[in-house]
Amino acid sequence: MKKGSKLRKKAAPYLFLSPTLILMIVLLVIPICLVLKYSFQDNAIVVKAPEFVGFENYEKILGDEDFWNAAKNTVFFVVVSVVAHLVLGMCFALLLNTDYFGTRTKTIARVIYVLPWVFTASVIAILWKLMLQPHGIVDYLLSFVNLATKDTEWLSSRQTALATITFVNIWCGYPFYMISILAGLQGISADLFESAALDGANTWKTFWNITIPQLKPILISIAMLDFIWTIQSFSVIWMLTGGGPVKSTETLSIYIYKLAFNRTQYAHASTAAVIVLAVCIIIAVFYVKQQRKVRE
Repeated sequence: MKKGSKLRKKAAPYLFLSPTLILMIVLLVIPICLVLKYSFQDNAIVVKAPEFVGFENYEKILGDEDFWNAAKNTVFFVVVSVVAHLVLGMCFALLLNTDYFGTRTKTIARVIYVLPWVFTASVIAILWKLMLQPHGIVDYLLSFVNLATKDTEWLSSRQTALATITFVNIWCGYPFYMISILAGLQGISADLFESAALDGANTWKTFWNITIPQLKPILISIAMLDFIWTIQSFSVIWMLTGGGPVKSTETLSIYIYKLAFNRTQYAHASTAAVIVLAVCIIIAVFYVKQQRKVRE
């Protein structure tokens, strides 16, 4: 009886975890394994007995100009978005954390600043598609300062489409940084700033030597998470441009979707997905290591 009770005690935590573990295996582990399997096959899914081709699919994908065009667009989209999110999030967080504004003003500002994060992807796409159309409100406002004409094709021009969707992604993503950084700022001890003031440190030195080091774990964590989320971004880009015009906004997520569902090349789509997954796993490993350092 004692042995049985000990076994039950040891097994109890695993029984509580079992529903979550089963869901993770069914919805995460098995699909990843299947995609990895399809990446080494020819005519995957379409044919009942697909042929094993080894690394041939990887050679085709890495030799595809469309893949490298999508990769180039993805790098621009991700890097500019993450950097802009960080800068904007920091600026708005510092603004909301200042003592120059009253509590009511800060509350109203928080509601306004966080609104882009509340909207769904479909609402964001419809909103910006209406505003960015020729003779839309964006053209109308920018024409006053001679930054655009009243018939600018923001989403239909190869020169502006990628920058435009990147701007939209920046607009709808910075509140995550703002909220996270604001929470970090409010957790910094006021004694540190008082000591810096007594030592004669100016605002810039205080920011660089106290604020940034205290926020470093948060900044690294949210930047890594944002990198993973942004590289997988699909819905807003698809609804705004569909990867066009002429593949100028085709990121890796759009490229994979078109391979799988437009061309029914599931094996090649799986191969590209595995490459993206490998990049995300590398970033995730750094994220986990960073979280361990924070805990220690």
